[in-house]
Amino acid sequence: MRVVVAGSTGMIGTELVAALRRDGHDVVRMVRRATAAPDERTWDPPAGRIEDGTFDGADAVVNLCGAPITLNRLSAARKQVIADSRIEPTEVIAAAVAEHGVPLLVNASAVGYYGEKGDQIVEESAPPGTGFLSSMCVEWQNATKPAQDAGARVVILRTGLVLSKQGGLLGPLRLLFSAMLGARLGDGRQWMPWIHHEDEIRAITHVLSTASISGPVNVSAPNPVTNTEFTKAFSAAMGRPAPWVVPKFALRAVLGELADEGALVSQRVIPKVLQDNGFTFTFDAVDAALGSVARR
Repeated sequence: MRVVVAGSTGMIGTELVAALRRDGHDVVRMVRRATAAPDERTWDPPAGRIEDGTFDGADAVVNLCGAPITLNRLSAARKQVIADSRIEPTEVIAAAVAEHGVPLLVNASAVGYYGEKGDQIVEESAPPGTGFLSSMCVEWQNATKPAQDAGARVVILRTGLVLSKQGGLLGPLRLLFSAMLGARLGDGRQWMPWIHHEDEIRAITHVLSTASISGPVNVSAPNPVTNTEFTKAFSAAMGRPAPWVVPKFALRAVLGELADEGALVSQRVIPKVLQDNGFTFTFDAVDAALGSVARR
């Protein structure tokens, strides 16, 4: 299979490219600079430009573009960066997939689409929530429409919190727990959808090779946990106590709207589509997952 990957230098993109090549696939990497290797092709999303020949013979395009969302206040400028880094590249890629007749587009998204869902079990059919992150995810998903309208199989990866030694959520958590500052957030009852980075990569390659999968796919482990359970598991994996509690008012004072849309949001997400299509998780329990990645 010839796979074109955008966002190939990020944490997930780097692992995905390596995994695809191990499996014998031909990978083309889209880069936003002058090319430095034979497998690279340049593109400029704001200008809508993609190097000629990028999609020649392509069987699939995987788009993982998106600026990181960190636990900081969401200023108007930061919101614009987060949205533009996702929606604009998707619009450009979806149009190119349609123009060149590429049969498959696998596009990143996030469980942020669902917003606050309390204790409700959340499958792919659940409606979007409200707030910035949910609205942004809706626009992000809608940006793939040109590819779908052209007849491509389009898969939307609604990914949970990725557990990896290489970065993401565990980077700042590791520092806090190492300094004995590990803490439950709010009442700790909010559900956290998570996935081990190895299962994330395996899920993407499974989607690429499974023609029966299209539309939204929850890329998260089958056993979401509450924040209290996650905090206890991470404390055990780090060998550090986590006796503290960060109250909701303090989180809201520091993070603003991102407290309720990020740190305190409850999303009991279940990967129904993956499981219905034969995918099995290597890490389905958070204790084992965190035990493999908590310490560097």
